[in-house]
Amino acid sequence: MTVQPAFDLIFRNARLRSSPTLVDIGVTNGRIAAIEPRLACEGIEVDVGGRLALPGFVDTHIHLDKACLLERCGHIRGTLGDAIRAVSAMKRDFSTDDVYARGAKVLERAIVHGTTHMRTHVEIDPRIGLRSFEAVKALKRDYAWAIDLGLCVFPQEGLTNDPGADELLVQALRDGAHAIGGCPYTDPDPNAHLARIFDLAQQFDLDVDLHLDFDLDPSWSHLDEVCRQTERRDYGGRVAIGHATKLSALPPERLKAATAQLAKAGVAVTVLPATDLYLMGRDATHNAPRGLTLAHKLASDGIVCSVATNNVLNPFTPFGDASLLRMANLYANVAHAAVGDFDTCLDLVTELPARLMNLRDYGIAVGKPADLVVLDTQDSRFAIAELPDILMGFKSGRQTIERAPAKLFHPRN
Repeated sequence: MTVQPAFDLIFRNARLRSSPTLVDIGVTNGRIAAIEPRLACEGIEVDVGGRLALPGFVDTHIHLDKACLLERCGHIRGTLGDAIRAVSAMKRDFSTDDVYARGAKVLERAIVHGTTHMRTHVEIDPRIGLRSFEAVKALKRDYAWAIDLGLCVFPQEGLTNDPGADELLVQALRDGAHAIGGCPYTDPDPNAHLARIFDLAQQFDLDVDLHLDFDLDPSWSHLDEVCRQTERRDYGGRVAIGHATKLSALPPERLKAATAQLAKAGVAVTVLPATDLYLMGRDATHNAPRGLTLAHKLASDGIVCSVATNNVLNPFTPFGDASLLRMANLYANVAHAAVGDFDTCLDLVTELPARLMNLRDYGIAVGKPADLVVLDTQDSRFAIAELPDILMGFKSGRQTIERAPAKLFHPRN
């Protein structure tokens, strides 16, 4: 053992999904410098105790700007359109400070639950202007010590039908947005909507992340046009669609064709269990459909997929705690995932969403940032099955969260 520490920090006895044996992880200058069993060196040590270490959860689709609105609107039991109209009316009165405070509340919950990377969708239109955008930019700056936050700006209520929205969208893109989204099903000219979004994505060299096909009517879809635009512009690997609940309503042969189409174009899919379950099938009198697209099965067919949060405590989803592990568990239950699928379900909130967001610096590997979380389990399958506590979290080698394991106080005999 040397007198001078070889590493700034050493995680001892960590269990990785990629290793059959326990390993030590050496960290220097915030990055992983070594992964080996029993590193023979000195440094500040954190004993993981054989527990599972993951590279942090990745939330590809959340709306920080319209979270925590239930106190203002009550529990609205309505449709997707009702939810859009309710938030549209409220957001006229949103202030930057208001959006910041509500977003910070959810962001801190996400951090405590082990999320280290997040893409938040931010509405841009003449009703809200750039107030939400400015608030979320401030959140990105102020919470960079714990989470990497990317901003995907999009027009929730249409684009061709909303004078002034295009100019505001361009302004946000010039001012540091990280991705661009769209919502063609709210626009009277969805193809023009999509064409403009792809035009702007190319102009600013940004990824595209769309809200798409959010209902259970399989008689029409915008998926063909998204795939056509993606292939025409050579944008494979840079386009994602969120919700895509129509896929859950397709019979097997049509789903097989849609899956092949997605794979060929290189379009990723994000499933949003809490919102998709809450809003789909509400008019059914019996045998209500789940409305949940099976992301783990799409992933097995080569589609990059993720499971994400979407909305928290608002008319779209009056539930939520920003825990991606809980969301993956909810998904696995509703999707009838087999035990053999549990590792894939964990992939849906870690490795696969990192690929969807094109995160080049993600993972527990030499040279990567020391961003990791420690779960109170020794088996990755039980991360999904048991919902273990997140005991520790680190960002670039600096500890960001800690949760003591629960204790039982047995009565004395």
